[in-house]
Amino acid sequence: MRTFSISLSLLFLLALGLLTLFGKLPTIALAAYLVLSLITFVMYWKDKNAARKNERRTPENTLHLLALFGGWPGALIGQQRLRHKTQKVSFRVVLWLTVIGNLAMLTGFLYAIDSLSFLEKLAVQ
Repeated sequence: MRTFSISLSLLFLLALGLLTLFGKLPTIALAAYLVLSLITFVMYWKDKNAARKNERRTPENTLHLLALFGGWPGALIGQQRLRHKTQKVSFRVVLWLTVIGNLAMLTGFLYAIDSLSFLEKLAVQ
């Protein structure tokens, strides 16, 4: 599962880069995913360190919201590379649900962009 999660995250970011390169996705969307992934990875790192030092932790809902809004590649990489939150089944299930939710939102966004482009082409004719 470790290799799968990291590979999926990197493959997804590569796909976003290609969609951006070919003009199917705005550059800001790629930038948002990269920034949110970095922020989410850092939050996992900080939470892992807090857990080791028995200090105040980052709420799980915060980690899940970051993943849902686009930071899930950073969450999956952070979870596997830092070996953080890998044993708690309920956390893993919700994390994967945030991945699916985010991909559904992105698919809807891409469909909307494609539909607008099609409508603009019809209007020009």
